Amino acid sequence: MDVPLWLLAIIAFGVINFMLISASVLVYAERKVSAYMQNRPGPNRVGPAGFLQPFADVFKLMFKEDVAPRAASPFVHSLAPVIMVVIAMTVPAMIPFARGVVIVDNSVTVLIILALTSVSVYGVTMAGWSSNSKFSLLGGLRSSAQMISYELSMGLAVASVVLLAGSLSVVEIVEDQSVGGAVLGWNVFRNPLGALIFVITAFAETNRAPFDLPEAEQELVGGYHTEYSGMKFGMFFLAEYVNWFVASFVIVTLFFGGYLLPFEPQILAAYPGLEGSVGLGLLQALCLLVKVGFFVFLFLWVRWTLPRFKYNQLMEIGWKVMLPAALVNVLLIAIAVAVFMG
Repeated sequence: MDVPLWLLAIIAFGVINFMLISASVLVYAERKVSAYMQNRPGPNRVGPAGFLQPFADVFKLMFKEDVAPRAASPFVHSLAPVIMVVIAMTVPAMIPFARGVVIVDNSVTVLIILALTSVSVYGVTMAGWSSNSKFSLLGGLRSSAQMISYELSMGLAVASVVLLAGSLSVVEIVEDQSVGGAVLGWNVFRNPLGALIFVITAFAETNRAPFDLPEAEQELVGGYHTEYSGMKFGMFFLAEYVNWFVASFVIVTLFFGGYLLPFEPQILAAYPGLEGSVGLGLLQALCLLVKVGFFVFLFLWVRWTLPRFKYNQLMEIGWKVMLPAALVNVLLIAIAVAVFMG
């Protein structure tokens, strides 16, 4: 269905605020889940069951003094967190939340998503360089090397999806997964190795454990944001959690059917009145959020289960394992498309 411009503006406003609020909810979820895994209560003072603790933390950051090193580059030091937040808040514009409900839909949205996620490394590198601190600089350099190493494998995993769908449009990639009318049409079943590679590289791209080498508190104090305080630090924090949330959306969209309901054609055949209705759109959006919630939990589960890699292990996995596997996967998918899909 075609969505009018005024409704797209409302959707865009809602998505931006949803992402802002989701960051606070994710902070709460991470603290609670980690607490349960470590047999402790977690935040339980501010609000019911401690739910308002993240909002209290935001207010605290708002009133903290903004301290910058005397030898830092002031403009670049202030620009870095802005770049991180702007890019993190831009990517959701390309995510379809239901059939026809997407802010930006064109023939190259996959390329736009990859380009935006690649640019985010500039914010980390600028923060590390402009702080004039060896810890921050090392964190920025680590992040740059890590992004280069894992973006190659991520790009090849996305290329395998594009080969299957025959399109660079995210919406068409989602709709292509409805082939066969069942869950088995999702790319995670048609392209399991590509899905595994993409999920692993998503951990590395978002600097989540066990790939959190750019921060590595035990080695670099805080990495690229060691010299940040107040709301500048809060903006880095916001960008990290929004990127984590967006990464879950992208994983679901490319490999797990996006907004598609399990057995959606059969459901529509049984209830033909749902076709094109608001109710179907709400069901699709709810289904998308449930899938995303699973991967949000997966990110938390992995963080509090696996230890951080050593840096040589990080590089070896990226270049000696992920890249060859991604190349083989693209080759196999290309052969399968040529043979079976003509």
